[in-house]
Amino acid sequence: MVTLNNPADNKPCPCGSGKAYADCCAPYHQDRVLPQSAEALMRSRYSAFALQKIDYLKDTLWPKYQPGFDHFSTARWATENHWAGLKVLATEEGEAGDRQGTVLFEARYLAGGRLNTHRELSLFRKKSGRWYYVEALPEA
Repeated sequence: MVTLNNPADNKPCPCGSGKAYADCCAPYHQDRVLPQSAEALMRSRYSAFALQKIDYLKDTLWPKYQPGFDHFSTARWATENHWAGLKVLATEEGEAGDRQGTVLFEARYLAGGRLNTHRELSLFRKKSGRWYYVEALPEA
């Protein structure tokens, strides 16, 4: 168990794992450990949006795309929405021994008083032992 430095660390993790934030996505956000699967990275990125951890979103983006990352727009979008839940619908590959994987998910958020659902099939790749988000893929 992680020592709690912030009362928010004891709250449920936004990723929907059922664990406390301190025992789930916080170690990733604090750069103490790396996610070991594509799904773990996807969940930690959702939590990063919910908690406005914008640097983490850039750092976990495929390195080729990091120079074009728009920190300001991403931060604005993350803070203007109330993140209401995450549901992982399917995963393919993306485990510790894989080089890539996909995660199909739905993220719910409130914007302008309206509940929205963002559904995405995300591609993740591993480089030098670290998982990165690459892009959204068209669903088959």
